[in-house]
Amino acid sequence: MSDLSQIVKAYDVRGTVPEQWDERVAEALGAAFAQVVRADPGDDPTGDRDTVVLAHDMRETGPGLAAAFAAGVRSEGMSVIDTGLGSTDLLYYASGSLDLPGAMFTASHNPAQYNGIKMCRAGARPIGQDSGLAEIRDRAQALLDKDESHPAGEPSEPLQRRDLLPEYAAHLRNLVDLSAIRPLKVVVDAGNGMGGYTVPVVLGDAVLPALPLTIVPLYFELDGSFPNHDANPLDPANLVDLQAAVLEHGADLGLAFDGDADRCFVIDERGEPVSPSAITALVAVRELAKHPGSTVIHNLITSSAVPEIIREHGGKPLCSRVGHSFIKADMARTNAVFGGEHSAHYYFRDFWFADTGMLAAMHLLAALGEQDRPLSEFAAEYERYVCSGEINSTVADQAAKLAEVKRVYQGAETEELDGLTVRFPDGAWINLRPSNTEPLLRLNVEGPTRDRMTALRDEVLDLVRR
Repeated sequence: MSDLSQIVKAYDVRGTVPEQWDERVAEALGAAFAQVVRADPGDDPTGDRDTVVLAHDMRETGPGLAAAFAAGVRSEGMSVIDTGLGSTDLLYYASGSLDLPGAMFTASHNPAQYNGIKMCRAGARPIGQDSGLAEIRDRAQALLDKDESHPAGEPSEPLQRRDLLPEYAAHLRNLVDLSAIRPLKVVVDAGNGMGGYTVPVVLGDAVLPALPLTIVPLYFELDGSFPNHDANPLDPANLVDLQAAVLEHGADLGLAFDGDADRCFVIDERGEPVSPSAITALVAVRELAKHPGSTVIHNLITSSAVPEIIREHGGKPLCSRVGHSFIKADMARTNAVFGGEHSAHYYFRDFWFADTGMLAAMHLLAALGEQDRPLSEFAAEYERYVCSGEINSTVADQAAKLAEVKRVYQGAETEELDGLTVRFPDGAWINLRPSNTEPLLRLNVEGPTRDRMTALRDEVLDLVRR
């Protein structure tokens, strides 16, 4: 018997195939998804609530799981538009432009044996534990417990197939004009993931007019076994090849996409990483120039430079919890023009408040190409502090350890929006938050100097691990 509590996480489904889930589970989840989204009228009560749009990444198990999910959806009397291969932000484009609920089959940056589902309501509105995912889990679990392979009868509605990649590319090109920038050489590491599918169409001349970009492709071959390195640019080890290629080719910058290409990491011309916080601030400045006075969302582990720069450019910064379902909800609630996370997720009002690494990359290319300085010098304007990056520690009792750290720093300013954040008068801060799925505490530290950050980091780690 499948236990869905093991694979239904805070805002998606994710687990190993076939050990933790398989096509039978996917079918039950499809039926449950159909039941839940049909009851939601979306932003337009008169809109089409009888169709679901699907996409899958390059993992070998994706087509079978997507087909089983589609069978579950169709067994509930709904029709399915299958867009086939796609990035996660292509699925969000499909959901937003067609105003349909959607499901993307991907495990993002996880290893090859994993797969998962990211689900959304019509208009790319997120589905998380508190906004429908728990109900989908419970309904699917009930179907599995009854051992019904087709919960409401055999599929009766048609399955449509549609290629939306050219339309997705054209939409992004309309949002950021790259036609007049100076020529740039860009190394792109797709990590054998979906960036190898979308980059040639969005940034190349495969469908749309050529841009003043020379793209040097690295690992563009779609391969869900990830033969070259994991498609997880958060791990510095997976950036080594890109860094070397940027130097070898004398490129202006490098871009690294994760497996489903919804996140984008940046390397400057020296082969050095550019902080996602700096990218958040840079894009925020561009969006605020078009929409003065707008709200910009950042999560609580982005650099303090981000809200500072937002305010300096007339924007209204708003801090959100870590996690895309939280930041998307805050985006929609405040009509924010843009949102960024230190994990390199970037969200745009012009993209149905959804995240797209490709659009963030295009903003960076436009900003860099509109002036003459190298990226390292240009990005330095947005780097004001020194960050530790996220450090995980295994603990037996997360709550007890958080309480202990809070007692130690009781004289400082504290907040508990997401875990424990402690701020100090010199601008340094720590955030210690529990993992939703593992017995871990995740630590992020920032300081005005490297020495201050290092000392504070080591002090907190000693408290957590002793």
